[in-house]
Amino acid sequence: MNKPLVINNARIIDPSRKLDEVGTIVVDAKGVILAAGSDARNQGAPEGAVIRDAKGLIAAPGLVDAQVFIGEPGAEHRETLASAGQAAAAGGITSFIMMPDTDPVIDDIALVEFIRNSARDRASVNIHPAAALTKGLAGEEMTEIGLLKEAGAVSFTNGRKGLSDSLILRRAMTYAREFGAVISLEAREKYLGNGVMNEGLFASWLGLSGIPKEAELIPLERDLRLAGLTRAKYHAAKISVPESVEAVKLARARGANVTCGISINHLSLNENDIGEYRSFFKMYPPLRSESDRIGMVDALASGEIDIIVSAHDPQDVDTKRLPFADAADGAAGLETLLSAALRLYHAERVSLMRLIGAMSTRPAEIFGLEAGTLKPGAKADIVLIDLDEPWIVARDALVSRSKNTPFEDARFSGRAVATYVGGRLVHSLS
Repeated sequence: MNKPLVINNARIIDPSRKLDEVGTIVVDAKGVILAAGSDARNQGAPEGAVIRDAKGLIAAPGLVDAQVFIGEPGAEHRETLASAGQAAAAGGITSFIMMPDTDPVIDDIALVEFIRNSARDRASVNIHPAAALTKGLAGEEMTEIGLLKEAGAVSFTNGRKGLSDSLILRRAMTYAREFGAVISLEAREKYLGNGVMNEGLFASWLGLSGIPKEAELIPLERDLRLAGLTRAKYHAAKISVPESVEAVKLARARGANVTCGISINHLSLNENDIGEYRSFFKMYPPLRSESDRIGMVDALASGEIDIIVSAHDPQDVDTKRLPFADAADGAAGLETLLSAALRLYHAERVSLMRLIGAMSTRPAEIFGLEAGTLKPGAKADIVLIDLDEPWIVARDALVSRSKNTPFEDARFSGRAVATYVGGRLVHSLS
């Protein structure tokens, strides 16, 4: 059992209550929030409490990352549950959803239970498994959605792969609706999407094959139509262009129960960052144009995009230090998610309330997680943020086992200075 905790003089930002005020957070020995706000100052500190003065810091719900790839089981040299948990804590993330792209694929009850039990024993943060929507992620046969959800799967996805069979997807959505399950898919058209970067003039200059927007739009619009037909909960996991936002808006107007997310990479970077074939910037969807990036930032600010994810996808030297066209997609992102997002706040493009909500409260709501709030009675998952803490991303200093960050040597202002999970300190800069 932990000691009680009192955090004084923090600027508390809690999107779940639309709360932004200087106050106190009181946590009991069981790791449950007793009070959080300006009125909590009047509540006495529990006996034996650890007292922390957080003057000048933001206290927010611990971040919730809805898309994280981990090597374990099968590729532990890239990332383990323990190392991912440490990296998440360093980035202010207290809960994340683990994708089923492992070896073996997380497509049966035993593997869901293995991930949950292993994470509980070895990880410093809350790790929730997503289960494969189709067996082996092959796109040919549905998994047991009801049983997997009962075992603890919080969503169903085909991971890095698109799902081309519309009939299987319709059936899966129908079953998922009956169990209240969320289907979360990346929109990938496997034939149009077999290039290596955004289609356009810059790709032509580099002599690289391009991926048009339509590789995302065509499967997305199909998915949205099927979500409307089946009345299923559908989440577009990682959109990258304003046209996709418009498609989601139209689906919502038709009554479909749909949400959408974007990776921090597509809010912070554009195709020009690839420069001279820098493979750490190779990802899917590909980095888009600057006008696309700006359009997506505006859509986030307005609330049309629901959530931000790190899309953490650890790769090693053997898969990333290759010619650009041959390198694996993906970037490490757990430790840089918050700081990269704060760039949007410092640039006065997105409010702090909206930004924190998109990385905590809203993903918790979409996937039904007990997280993303500082209301009394909630688990004390808290991040303390210094908005002005300067730091430079040193690749070798990253906690993640894999160092394939597109933000190497980036200069950031703002980071997590302390992270609490259930009232227990799991990360501290000092």
